[in-house]
Amino acid sequence: MGEKVVAGQFDLSDRQRYREKLRSCLTGLERLLAEKRFDRPRNLMGLEIELNLTGADGMPKMLNAQVLERIASRDFQTELAMFNLEVNIAPHRLGGRVFDRLDEELLTSLAYADRKAGEVDAGIVMIGILPTLDRDDLVSSNLSAVDRYALLNDQIVAARGEDFTLDIDGVEHLSCTSKSIAPEAACTSVQLHLQVTPERFAGVWNAAQAVAAAQIAVGANSPFLFGRELWRESRPPLFQQSTDTRPPELQAQGVRPRTWFGERWVTSAFDLFEENLRYYPALLPICDEEDPLEVLDRGGVPSLAELVLHNGTVYRWNRPVYGIADGVPHLRVENRVLPAGPTVTDVIANAAFYYGVVRALAEDSRPVWSRLPFEAAAANFDAACRHGIDARLTWPRRGRLGGLGEVDAVTLVRDELLPLAEAGLDAWGIEPADRDLYLGVIEERCRRRVNGASWQSATFHRALDLGLGREAALAATTRRYRELMQQGDPVHTWPVGLPEPVPTA
Repeated sequence: MGEKVVAGQFDLSDRQRYREKLRSCLTGLERLLAEKRFDRPRNLMGLEIELNLTGADGMPKMLNAQVLERIASRDFQTELAMFNLEVNIAPHRLGGRVFDRLDEELLTSLAYADRKAGEVDAGIVMIGILPTLDRDDLVSSNLSAVDRYALLNDQIVAARGEDFTLDIDGVEHLSCTSKSIAPEAACTSVQLHLQVTPERFAGVWNAAQAVAAAQIAVGANSPFLFGRELWRESRPPLFQQSTDTRPPELQAQGVRPRTWFGERWVTSAFDLFEENLRYYPALLPICDEEDPLEVLDRGGVPSLAELVLHNGTVYRWNRPVYGIADGVPHLRVENRVLPAGPTVTDVIANAAFYYGVVRALAEDSRPVWSRLPFEAAAANFDAACRHGIDARLTWPRRGRLGGLGEVDAVTLVRDELLPLAEAGLDAWGIEPADRDLYLGVIEERCRRRVNGASWQSATFHRALDLGLGREAALAATTRRYRELMQQGDPVHTWPVGLPEPVPTA
């Protein structure tokens, strides 16, 4: 496999063999499910955060290799571009004071990484899209020096056959092209993992899809790209367009994008893996030597390497994950909806809200996905990305009459979803002090109608009012953001604007 990654050359026989191996893997997964070989319930969660490197001036720094060398920890890894890092937190059991422990671990890890970054005059910024990024920063020469990123870029570019078009119409309009997938690197996110049994998978995934819009509404933190103010959460349209292997003709034919919300509620994890094979040609047709069906016949556990690799090149906002731990296979739902930041407290509050509300909705005797059309959930997601904390969402009405109604996102979260999240966290066995602290952050965002995106936008416009040009205002906003991020108070408490008059020169 390593030689193939380095060489990056695939012929027709590679693709044919890979397709056959994918079918064997899918059959292997079906057998594992039928034979009930998966791990028992363990209530395990995991957390990954993508980060940005900037200088004291707020501009991106292409130094991740140097910073990682100094950090020297397996918890930190490269990401797509040289101004990106990723931190991974080991799995934790949901229960007790887990969120307090996560808060402490993240604060310690990020403070250490920031000190090490400081040795090369850089610093860590946890934000959905760095406002100071320029088109010249997001080019293929700034991709991390890792073979798999270069290979992925080459394969996506070859599949598309022409430049990528970025066209996002928000508060302002951005229209430009890119010769590589590098603009995807602007999108830095939080990924929340939840290990589930096969029986619980569909309920958890459907619940996660249903509440994705609410997550974005209260957690949006990406309003700027290339100097333009776009959607309150601009990552989803940017991610989709910067990885889109479809030229306009295939888009017109209804071919599905590799980054997508989905098109239906599911009945099992198998549905999603099967869709991946049916709809998406391989980007990286790298074959493992293992025969998954032979491994199963011997009573072993197959790695399903081709299935796992292919699944990693289909960018669902809630993605199924197959993994093996201590020789036992398991399934996870990977929630990829949230942007990074603004503070560790905000990240943990977003996580607490997600794990609580998903548990409650997944176990509801009258599940929301039986009352909410999937098309409405997808439209909600789009509305939340566009409007953030001010979005209006479609949701099933309570009471005897039922049906659907339109409601402010903050009203839905405060009146209906937060009580569900509280019940869900109680079911996980979370300590009431942790539950109340972190759900209280979400409640205050709703009460004040403030999240990271609204703070960034308001502060940027205050800077413009002071007479700064656009680039200077975005840089000043980024510097102020980093300062407040390091202080650690949640974003709904941040004062809008710059701390003191800024010279206009």
